Order: sequence, then structure tokens, then C-alpha cells
Amino acid sequence: MNNHRNDRLGLGWLGSVGVLLALVALWWVASNAGWVSRVFLPTPQATFASLLEGLNLSSGNSGNGELLAFTQATVGRMVEGWLLASLFGVLLGAAIGVSPAVRAWVQPTLEFIRPLPASALLPLAISIFGLNPGMVLFVVAFGAMWPVLLATVHGFAAVEPRLSEVARCLQMSRTAYIWKMGLPNAMPDILAGMRLALTIALIVAVVGEMIASQSGLGQAILLAARAFRASDLFAGIVLLGLIGFVSNALLAFAEKRLLRWQQP
Repeated sequence: MNNHRNDRLGLGWLGSVGVLLALVALWWVASNAGWVSRVFLPTPQATFASLLEGLNLSSGNSGNGELLAFTQATVGRMVEGWLLASLFGVLLGAAIGVSPAVRAWVQPTLEFIRPLPASALLPLAISIFGLNPGMVLFVVAFGAMWPVLLATVHGFAAVEPRLSEVARCLQMSRTAYIWKMGLPNAMPDILAGMRLALTIALIVAVVGEMIASQSGLGQAILLAARAFRASDLFAGIVLLGLIGFVSNALLAFAEKRLLRWQQP
């Protein structure tokens, strides 16, 4: 059974790498054959050179290192917003999810606010906080909180009713019930919401940097586009993809470790 599963995982990885290589090959052919002007579509080698130079990894050590500083700013903003969103999302979700009455009162309001795009709130946040890093952090945390909040509410609402009866028989406090019974059962939903929230945090952080002119990859990509520096533009996009891939892989690994008790 394990060997068969490992074989499937290996084939999956090979297929993923094959698709990626095919896309890079198509990109190489399109840019080098002149299908698309290099003003808009640089070659992969030019993008890679800009990436190395921006990260200060070029062989001659002549890179400016700007992309490295921009990446650190974006990742820091994404992680801070995601941590705040996870904290408040779990706390509010647990408070709402354990009470059917509160769920009935609050659910319509949550469904009304949830579809609002975080980027649409940027003008409001700018008018309240001004153009500063705190404003972007607020918008990132607000936008990323909803997947965690709704997943936590669903996870607590789906707890086996007999566990609530056992908690009443044992005269457990509400806090003890949440910590010992509700949270472990809701953890799969919470972790799934946190993975989605991390992606949203990255997207909102980049949009906030573009609109609010805050240092980060969003601002770097916008400035590169305005200056028609296609290779720098694509280098920033590649970095965003790498950030998303690595962060999702780390959370998937953490989720697998935390939910080992569910595996047969």
C-alpha cells in the first residue's frame, strides 16, 4: 500500500515538473522566435539574469539587491497580516461556532461582509489610517481573516453533538470544551482556512503596495511595468510565484504533522 502511494506521489511530481518545463519551453520559444515583442515578453534567460541581479546573487556580485529588500518587505507584511488574521479568525470563529444562537444572529452579517474584496476597502483604510504600512497591514489582516473565521465557525458547528452532551455530563466549562473538544475537531477546517488565508494575504499585500506606494514586490512590479522593464517585471512575478509555492508547501507540511492523529 505504501509503495503504491509513493509511486503515485512520484508520478505526480514528475508530471508537475514536466508541465512546468513545457511552459518554460513555450515561453522560451515565444520570446526568442519573436512571437511577442521582448518589450512585453522577455526571454527566460533575461528574466533569470534580472532575478539574480535583484537578489544580489549574480556571479560578479554586482547586483543591486533591491528585489531582496522588496521580497523581505512583502513576505513580512504577508506573514504579519496572516498571523493577525489567523488569531482573530480563530478567536471570533470559536466564539460564534460554539453557540447555535449566536451563529443564527451573526451568520447573515458575516455573509454580507465576506464577499467584499479587501482591495475595495483600501480607499476607506487610507482615509482612516493614511498612507502608511499600518494601513496595508490592516487591509491584509482583514482580507485574510474571513477564510479562517468561516472555516472555524464551520468546524465548531460540525462537532459531534454527543461530544457536547459528554461535556455537559462532565460539567466542563465553555473554555475547557472549546480547548479540549471543539478545537481538535475543528482543526482540519481551521488549517484549510489558514492555507487559503495565506494566499489571500499575499495577494492583498501586493495590491496594497501598488495602491498605497509602500515598499515591496507590488511596488517593484508596478514601477517596472511603467518603465517597460519587462525582465524586472517578470522577475518580480516569478518571485511572487515562488513565495506562494513555498508558503503553501510549508503549511501543507505543518498541516500533515498536526493532523497525524487523524491518519489510519
